[in-house]
Amino acid sequence: MHVGLIIYGKLETLTGGYLYDRKLVEYLKAQGDRVEVISLARRNYCSHLTDNASRPLLRRLLETKFDILIQDELNHPSLFLVNPKLKRHLHYPIVTLVHLLRSSESRPAWLNRLYGAVERKYFKTVDGAIFNCNTTRATVEHLLGGDFPGVVAYPGRDNFDYGFSPEKVARRARQPGPLRIIFLANVVPGKGLNTLIKALGQMPPGSWRLMVVGSLTMDPSYSHGIRNQIARGGLSDYVELVGAVPNHEVPDYLGRNQILVVPSRYEALGIVYLEAMGLGLPVIATTAGGAHEVVSHREAGFLTPPGDANMLALYLRQIDQDRERLLEMGLAAYKRVNAHPTWDQSFGRIRDFLQSLVRKNGSHKSMPEVPA
Repeated sequence: MHVGLIIYGKLETLTGGYLYDRKLVEYLKAQGDRVEVISLARRNYCSHLTDNASRPLLRRLLETKFDILIQDELNHPSLFLVNPKLKRHLHYPIVTLVHLLRSSESRPAWLNRLYGAVERKYFKTVDGAIFNCNTTRATVEHLLGGDFPGVVAYPGRDNFDYGFSPEKVARRARQPGPLRIIFLANVVPGKGLNTLIKALGQMPPGSWRLMVVGSLTMDPSYSHGIRNQIARGGLSDYVELVGAVPNHEVPDYLGRNQILVVPSRYEALGIVYLEAMGLGLPVIATTAGGAHEVVSHREAGFLTPPGDANMLALYLRQIDQDRERLLEMGLAAYKRVNAHPTWDQSFGRIRDFLQSLVRKNGSHKSMPEVPA
């Protein structure tokens, strides 16, 4: 197959969504498919809407002989008016890759209604969807008011060679001293670092250490606010702001700590949770989104309401005071993630779905007329 993939920005960007996209490109190429990535400039939402009037973008999509075109759903503001124009001329199916809906994130209700209206229009212009979890599929179908054709393909469990062993997990959990906590995510408002710091302010002084691993430059204003929050709370001696690290270093940072806490406002699934669980780390996530599909509450970790610092502090105190429970949760986390699909298993489902659409569409229909 000749596959097109439309994204914003660079495929190498260090987020879970871009990791999924990179892995998919690598998998398709390994199967002998040709993949062409089309990168649109990352701007603000209103500027993205103007992409719909871009004649160069329309001509490129019409002139390229794709068998199928995948569009990252986050690109919907740039494409919801482009796609109907394509449909009048093109010869290939369009599939959307849904990590999460913009309208499902935490923001004022009136704004999400606006985003939801644009997303509904966008979904009417595509032939099917790739969903990263069942929660994402259910969210889309709720938005649309009915079933939508597609395939669920979870992020894989096998990002790294973790070198897991129960003995290693036991030594780590039982190590005396402060509870070692890692927050592994870019420092942006949606990931809930401010909630975690507020919760840690309720813990006994010296009973914990926090390592923050993730970009401090994606949202400089928010990062500045986080630094101020840490200083105001007198927590500077207990928090290490590492910044962004290469993907291959992630297991090392996870392995130095005893629990992962990323209390996002909304997380479609959370690849980072799988990564931590692969090393036998319990996870604290939130009830908003699909984290519950991998993090079993009170078994492999805890799920808290987003923004609830009091509940988060309660759970942290519980496991700090009971390291055997920390160990039990770590082993349960590994057992749970070991039953999760691999990347190849998930992407095999995607490729089968794409091939079914190509076959249904018919191979190499007459070439489109390209508007002058």
